Amino acid sequence: MPVFDFSESPKGNGDGVCTYTIVRSEEQTATAERPMLLLDNAKRAWKHHSCGMFTNPVKRSSFEFKEEDGVYAADILQIDARFVSLVRWLGENHISVRLSGQNRADGYAVYKIRETAFGGGTKLSAEDGFLQFMIGRLLSCSAPSEEQDEDEEEETADHMKLTSLQSITDFMTCAGRTLPDNIRLWARRNLAVARSNEVSPEERRHAQRALSIMMNIQWKHQYFESIDPKEARRILDEELYGLERVKQRIIETVIQINRTHTLPAYGILLVGPAGTGKSQIAYAVARILKLPWTTLDMSSIHDPEQLTGSARVYANAKPGIILEAFLAAGESNLVFIINELDKASSGKGSGNPADVLLTLLDNLGFTDNYMECMVPTSGVYPIATANDKERISAPLMSRFAVIDIPDYTPEEKRIIFSRFALPRVLQRMGLHEDECIIAPDGLDEVIRYYAGTTGIRGLEQAAEHIAANALYRIEVSGVRSVTYDAVMVRELLA
Repeated sequence: MPVFDFSESPKGNGDGVCTYTIVRSEEQTATAERPMLLLDNAKRAWKHHSCGMFTNPVKRSSFEFKEEDGVYAADILQIDARFVSLVRWLGENHISVRLSGQNRADGYAVYKIRETAFGGGTKLSAEDGFLQFMIGRLLSCSAPSEEQDEDEEEETADHMKLTSLQSITDFMTCAGRTLPDNIRLWARRNLAVARSNEVSPEERRHAQRALSIMMNIQWKHQYFESIDPKEARRILDEELYGLERVKQRIIETVIQINRTHTLPAYGILLVGPAGTGKSQIAYAVARILKLPWTTLDMSSIHDPEQLTGSARVYANAKPGIILEAFLAAGESNLVFIINELDKASSGKGSGNPADVLLTLLDNLGFTDNYMECMVPTSGVYPIATANDKERISAPLMSRFAVIDIPDYTPEEKRIIFSRFALPRVLQRMGLHEDECIIAPDGLDEVIRYYAGTTGIRGLEQAAEHIAANALYRIEVSGVRSVTYDAVMVRELLA
């Protein structure tokens, strides 16, 4: 739910004059109704697109419009709390900008700021597009808390990557205050190391690399918008046939999120035979939650260091898989799909990978050895899959709501093959339904052939094989359509 309220005007520093009140907003789009800032237009109406620069904030919080008949200053009347440090940075570095805004009765509402020529000023950031990057990140983050000092810094992110030390420094100046407190303090320490001449080049390189990783992750707040249960049900029906108890459990989770606007305390553990659609359910949940997802395959993780990263004392040190997943997603709110959780306790290295998962699943924060900083995990929703829950340790099991996935009945397999698997393959291959037809006895033969297997992977492979054979016959033999009876299916699948 967007927040939009007002606080008292901040006090000016020294001889400077602060003219604005702070608006606390969590709107993710700036508009004329919910602008970034409001400028005084009592004496002059400003153009829709106006150029100029913010004055040095130690003098006065205002904007100097460069008009055809001269330069005119207008005080800043109101400003979104997220943009205070950015506006200060623009003013201190004399960066020329173009404002887009609308004249209202209470002032000129600015909803877009773009960089133009520098007018003799110095651009601090090495990468092009830094200003637009910053504005996009700031709009997508929460307002800094009221108790944070004006001198402190803020955060945010989007398309470009912060890699140079200069752009990271500028980012901290403009957006440090919206970072979690511990990450903001960690960033200051690492900036000091990266700039220091008293440490080795290797230490400076590691510090800069860690800063780049951390600053390019958008650390979002824990508030989750409501999810439409009907839309969630539509997605589940589109992705899965049957499994009514599983669908109901997922809808219950959706309703819980709508009531609390936070993720449930426990993730979901899907237990069932291979091929019953456990991963497909997990992807459907990520789609419903509108979150990016990442996959951890526990069968290939044999050393805890793969998850936690290696310490910076090593020349080839790097972050672990979990931190890299945050970076790949670009944000801290994401779905972790943990495949084959029942194979997580067979560690072959110096520890047990399953023990590392406990810290991630507790939502108390996760510490990567390379980053040397605890990252918040309250926006992480874990969904695990397993074939045999008896092989999962009790501590791990206690972190999940367990859902057993039964195997499909022969009748369910018939429906899945004829209504879902085969039509999907035909569409992908560009075939019409009347070009590849399965006779009733042919369908019976497909189900009989895979009667001894669990799940539906065999059915999907059969649909792929039959459709490919039909396409071959149409293209090579010149037939218009192929109908598969029991004999043809038996010969094809044998």
